[in-house]
Amino acid sequence: MADSKDYYATLGVSRDASDDEIKRAFRKLSKKYHPDINHEPGAEQKFKDINEAYQVLSDKQKRAAYDQYGSADGPQGGGFGGQGFSDFGGGQGFGGFDDIFSSFFGGGGAATGRTQPRAGADLQYRMDLKFEEAVFGKKTNISYNRKGRCHVCSGTGAANGEQPQTCSKCHGRGFVTVQRNTPLGVMQSRETCDVCHGTGKEIKDKCNNCQGSGVENERHTIEVSVPAGIMDGQQMRLDNAGEAGENGAPFGDLYIVFRVEPSSKYERDGADILMTLDVSFAQAALGDDVKADTVHGPVELKIPAGTQSETKIRLRGKGAPRLQGSGTGDEIVTVRIHTPKHLNQDQKDALMKFAAASGQAVKPHESSLFDKVRDAFKGK
Repeated sequence: MADSKDYYATLGVSRDASDDEIKRAFRKLSKKYHPDINHEPGAEQKFKDINEAYQVLSDKQKRAAYDQYGSADGPQGGGFGGQGFSDFGGGQGFGGFDDIFSSFFGGGGAATGRTQPRAGADLQYRMDLKFEEAVFGKKTNISYNRKGRCHVCSGTGAANGEQPQTCSKCHGRGFVTVQRNTPLGVMQSRETCDVCHGTGKEIKDKCNNCQGSGVENERHTIEVSVPAGIMDGQQMRLDNAGEAGENGAPFGDLYIVFRVEPSSKYERDGADILMTLDVSFAQAALGDDVKADTVHGPVELKIPAGTQSETKIRLRGKGAPRLQGSGTGDEIVTVRIHTPKHLNQDQKDALMKFAAASGQAVKPHESSLFDKVRDAFKGK
């Protein structure tokens, strides 16, 4: 590791950053620059630098050595790179002929492929809410299946509390360089290490529960605080609630997608709640004080005299909380004048008098024979 590398700057954190801050920075940057996602020039190298920085700063001993000496390997001195010629080709110091060859044909001495930390996969969970639950929010526990760290070996893959050792064959690279004689001469190729299978770690005694993988399928339960005012189709992210990462990398995230059941009485327009209220012609014409339902409970609503159908009345603060910003929306009541389908004789006489007083000559439609028979069966 070159002294010129500033691992803190690579991850964008301060030198006194906590383990959680380093982990969050690594997760964010590794997703941004992953070669499978980011195809911009230099993204792959940036991804390697991020992984290298995380490998050092996430290890307490390596980080302490780096902070003191500028290298995770401790104080350097003497010879070339502090190792002397005796280490040339031995997998340290210059990194050996393997690394010199690799530097010309892609890659380098740093661990690649399966040896790199890989953040765990993100998961998605659908949560169904009733209308009022979305308005006021709630706390609830959810359970889902995921790949978690093995509870027996704590994710190391090794039995009896042991820690995996650097592979004795590939020296932690995850690959070996193989020479073959061909008609064109001696050719070199890189192959996955058959001892560690590309992980760079050698486990002498594998955990019986996870067979050395460090992960196991589990039913995970977590408490979720549903924010008040959430709407249908919106989602929230829970850090580290996804699947376990590989090679010491952090867990992925859990994305909860909300589906809100429609209400038979209300509708949502952002933080505002919409409702329709039926009133009679007399109430609309003369005015009245009526009870109107809200999600916060019934309130008294004043219907002004002469109110027309489809008039909208706003009830301040009777809506849903605003997710972005502060305060609460309103309830908007649409007044609809209800016209009765069946009138008794007194009601008809009263309306005829009203029409006459208004200077209108109304000729009521007589009920059909079918209507009379139907009303007779209904006892009218």
